[in-house]
Amino acid sequence: MISGLILVGRPADAAIESLADTLSALVAGVAAGLVGDAVIVTDTASEALETIAEGSGASLVVRPPGTDPWSAGAAAARRDWLLCLEAGDIPSEGWIRSLDRFVGTARPDLALGRMRRPHARPPVRLAAWVESIVGVGRPRAGDVVRRSAVLAGLPFAPRLTARSLTARLERA
Repeated sequence: MISGLILVGRPADAAIESLADTLSALVAGVAAGLVGDAVIVTDTASEALETIAEGSGASLVVRPPGTDPWSAGAAAARRDWLLCLEAGDIPSEGWIRSLDRFVGTARPDLALGRMRRPHARPPVRLAAWVESIVGVGRPRAGDVVRRSAVLAGLPFAPRLTARSLTARLERA
């Protein structure tokens, strides 16, 4: 099983609909037995986020200033694998099978899988291409990463090799 980490980067009130879309997409993973819990990570608490977290059964983490959001979410997650998402990310059809296969067959030395993000802007795609050569220093939305690797500290040392997954992320 995996934990879904959902980063709410925009002001909470503007991200409510995007967050709801992402949480509802994870429901299929819960029903399939892949997703065990969800953690919503934000910079500032709001009543709307607390209501959504309580209603969906997700944990809400308000990260301290200057800390990495993925590390803050990993500390609250309960599973060995983390699916890193941003509010508004929606895994496309077939994501459950792809992630389940990856998590179930990953060797102990493999710590990171990366979903495709066709909606990403060119600078982000260029950075992902560079990371495919030199290794990944930090997780990003669309990554499935071992919780222990994130809790060991960021940036990853040594850099992690990302295995490409057949699943992809869309935006709401």
